[in-house]
Order: sequence, then C-alpha cells, then structure tokens
Amino acid sequence: MMRVMGATKMHADEIETDAALVRRLLAGQFHHWASLPIDLVMSYGTDHDIYRLGDHLAARLPRIGWATGQAAKEAQWLPKLAPHLPLALPVQLAMGHPAEGYPFDWSVYEWLPGENANGTIGDLDQAAADLAAFVTALRQVDVTGAPPRPPHGRGGPLAEGDEQVRRSITQLGDRIDSDATLRSWEESLNAPAWDGEEVWVHGDLLPGNLLVVGGRLSAVIDFGGLNVGDPECDLQPAWNVFAADSRMRFRAELKADDASWLRGRGWALCQAVSALPYYWDTNPGMIRQALHALGQVLADSFP
Repeated sequence: MMRVMGATKMHADEIETDAALVRRLLAGQFHHWASLPIDLVMSYGTDHDIYRLGDHLAARLPRIGWATGQAAKEAQWLPKLAPHLPLALPVQLAMGHPAEGYPFDWSVYEWLPGENANGTIGDLDQAAADLAAFVTALRQVDVTGAPPRPPHGRGGPLAEGDEQVRRSITQLGDRIDSDATLRSWEESLNAPAWDGEEVWVHGDLLPGNLLVVGGRLSAVIDFGGLNVGDPECDLQPAWNVFAADSRMRFRAELKADDASWLRGRGWALCQAVSALPYYWDTNPGMIRQALHALGQVLADSFP
C-alpha cells in the first residue's frame, strides 16, 4: 500500500522519503530514468511510498522494515501467476539497493493505470463476477515450490488472530460495538476449519489494492500478503467492496458454503479490527475503510 502526502508518522521506526531521494537513487543506479518527472502518489496505504516516474513507470520504496521482502516475492512469483489470471498484475522492471542513506532494497515497476476501488466501480454485480474469476483462477495455480506460510501469515487458521482481535476490541472500547464485534468474531472462530489443500491467496484484497479503469476492475496490486493457505482469506472483498446483491453474487461465484463464509467474514473482521487502534490517529483513510468493513460484517452477522 501507499501513503498520504503529509500524513502523520504511522510507525515508530518508519523511514521518510522524498522526490529528491528518489532522484539520487535513480541517478546512482538507473541513470537512464533519473531525468524523468517524479511525483509522490497519494494514498492511505501503510508500508510503501510510491513515486510516479514520467508517464509509464513507478518507483516503490518500503517505508518500514516488514515491507522489505515484498519486491523480491513479487519478482519471483508474479511473472508465474500473471499468465493464469484475468486481471493485470504489477510488472517489476528493476530492483534497487540501499544507498544515499536509504536502508532498504527498492524497486521500479511499470505504471498501472486506474483508480482504486473506493467508489469508482460502475457495476458492482459485474465487479463481483470479475473479482471472483480472479480469485478462482488464483486458487487453481499450481503451488509447487511456494514458500511456507510464516506464523500468522495470511490464510492460516483464524485462531492465530484471536489474541490480536481481542486486544484490539479492548483498546477500541466504545468506539465500536464491542459486544457485537466479539460475538461475530467468536462465530467465525467456531466455524469448521479448512481441511482442503492449501491454495494461493492474495491475502489483502482491499479496495486500495484493486484498480478500476472506466468503472470496471482492471488490475490487482500489492502482493505482500501472497501466501498459500485457506482460500477463504480472499473472501474479504465481500464486506470491504461489495454489499447486498453484489455480495451474494461474489459468494455464489466462489461457491462459498456456510463455514467458508464465516471464516471469510472472520478474516474481514480481523483485518478491520486490528487496523483500527493502530491507525486511529494517523491514517483517516484507513480508518474509514476499516469502519466501513466492520459495519458491513456486523450487519451481515446480525441482520
């Protein structure tokens, strides 16, 4: 994800960047791009700064240590996944290395056109079918050689998030309906566990990671959560993107049974509730998204 220009510092140990740093990095490592216009891309993401380079490129700089392995993961796996998927994926062109006082590896990608999916989708029912086709295709890609899922990685058992969810609910206090949130979480937590083969999951199909061109989904970005595990992790858009009929279309296209639906709803709740106390004072866009998702989860839990 990316950040809002001028945003309050979100992480205690994050690294600040600016266009001048990007130009110095390019001049030292990819001088043929160093003269391009450089503009910070504004967003409400959390772990990368993205700079548009001219019309066709983007530089991506991690701003926090936990994001530093994403470019290498994408370089290895996205070229293998892309031919099997119906929406565009990021295309990495170059990997840069620490320099000019900047401590992390960084990368240059092709620029993907489009706006994020917050209020830009023309036909939610069509988008539900399009995104379900993407998730279905991703699940079918061979997982041979996939890296082992790290502890608390996306697609693991919901129980791995139990301590975090309960702690976050306590921290939020009366800023949310704590009792209803806990009841919904426990309902998902008690759903039958996934007992099938592990499949590829994106793990973070939030509106900010979906691009829209002309009102229709065009690309999926930010594969930092790419993993193998329980496929219901990728049901999160049901509550983050869709509502009412389009939510049911997404469920029907993915043939999600009751247990799968409960686990997917639990993933959406876990993501939203975990984000809220962490970003409450620093990232209003993320808070709006998380509160919306939590509201949709609770409305779906207790209609």
